[in-house]
Amino acid sequence: VQLQASGGGLVQAGGSLRLSCAASGGTFRRYTVAWFRQAPGKEREFVAALRSSGSATYYGDSVKGRFAITRDNAKNTVYLQMDSLKPEDTAVYYCAADSQIILSSMRMGDSYDYWGQGTLVTVSS
Repeated sequence: VQLQASGGGLVQAGGSLRLSCAASGGTFRRYTVAWFRQAPGKEREFVAALRSSGSATYYGDSVKGRFAITRDNAKNTVYLQMDSLKPEDTAVYYCAADSQIILSSMRMGDSYDYWGQGTLVTVSS
């Protein structure tokens, strides 16, 4: 499956952005999808994940209550709604997908076989 992330940009602190990740080439509804991010000089960080069933969501502690991951299987797209953005949310955001993710490995980037190219989010103070 191929993933194409988009929607990044420059936003002021407190603002909102919605990232999109369009999938092609696979049976999208069977995949667990996730967002990760990586800030300059930092390790990759788990942001959010959504199981193939579409009902179970998981969030990193730093974004819980501010970000929401959703999917539209008809459009083969996963979204990340980001509200109340903070300067520390500045990073390149990547979408990822895999059909064999187990719960215990969902927050681990190495568990995902398919990755998008990344989209830059910059939050100014």
